[in-house]
Amino acid sequence: MTQKTVRALLGIAWFFFSAFHAAAANPSPFFTQNQSPVTAVYGLPFIGEAKVAAGGKGQFRLTLDYANSYVRDANAREDIVLDGESLRLTVSGRLGIGRAAEVGIDVPFWMSGGGFLDGVIDRYHSAFGFPGGGRDLAPKNRLMYRYRKDGITLLNREAAGQGPGDLSLNGGWQLHKGPDRNSHLSVRGALKLPTGDTGALRGSGSTDLAVWLAGDLGHTFSAGQMTLFGAAGAMGMSKGRILPDQQRPLVGFGSLGLAFRPSSWIEFKIQTNAHTSFYSDSDLREINSPSAQLTVGAALHFSPGTSLDIGVTEDIVVDTSPDVVFHLSLGHSF
Repeated sequence: MTQKTVRALLGIAWFFFSAFHAAAANPSPFFTQNQSPVTAVYGLPFIGEAKVAAGGKGQFRLTLDYANSYVRDANAREDIVLDGESLRLTVSGRLGIGRAAEVGIDVPFWMSGGGFLDGVIDRYHSAFGFPGGGRDLAPKNRLMYRYRKDGITLLNREAAGQGPGDLSLNGGWQLHKGPDRNSHLSVRGALKLPTGDTGALRGSGSTDLAVWLAGDLGHTFSAGQMTLFGAAGAMGMSKGRILPDQQRPLVGFGSLGLAFRPSSWIEFKIQTNAHTSFYSDSDLREINSPSAQLTVGAALHFSPGTSLDIGVTEDIVVDTSPDVVFHLSLGHSF
């Protein structure tokens, strides 16, 4: 949540870049999803790789998403303010079982507060003539997550805090592996458990089960390697404690991305994540609208098993996800 945290993470990235020799590694999607305060508490999964880990092999991953949100909207019945910054740090582990199966766990840790990026984003919008949506008139570095309907406050959070979120258990099964290893298809699932504090918006209070297909298709030519990857699935949720009377029991989600590797040590990636609405009975798009985000960045490969993803995510369906998310994900396969 501070500039010291950002400097420390960049220092870690530089250490790994200096310590390892560049080498090839499999292209993979960005391990990120919608970081909206009213969506990220649910079990929307990282889509993961289409290739499951081989038996006895696995991966450890540390993922950081730092999000800055500002939306303010109202109609005759409702008004909403989502203004603040959050840091989601997820520790993930994967292990291959047998010839075609994989099991894993994701453990998130949340920090939320007013942050420090409001002034920087205001200057960026002003310099390029982008609309600010009223954020230039709002108090700087404020935390306020509030939603009111028919005069009743249904969501209100203004206190900064930190703590563990809802952990997820996951698995995968390899359905297809091309003979040239340039194509893969797997079915994956994730079970999110209500272990986080719902009052602090670090958990939804619901038990969520997601199932999806993940695939990739690669091609190598003279300029490098191109890989197309994607996923599609659905998630069912028990009744939670975040806007419970408006929560939908089922959402659909998907992802589509492209990676280009001109050299063994780097690849450039672009990825879209999308999902249907998590809530109903609202005329505000921040509550009741499908969402899509675009992440652009690169992966640095320090060794055959160690890589660092660096990305920036924007809300391409405006007001349904944070204005900007800075994404870092350090993975090591063993």
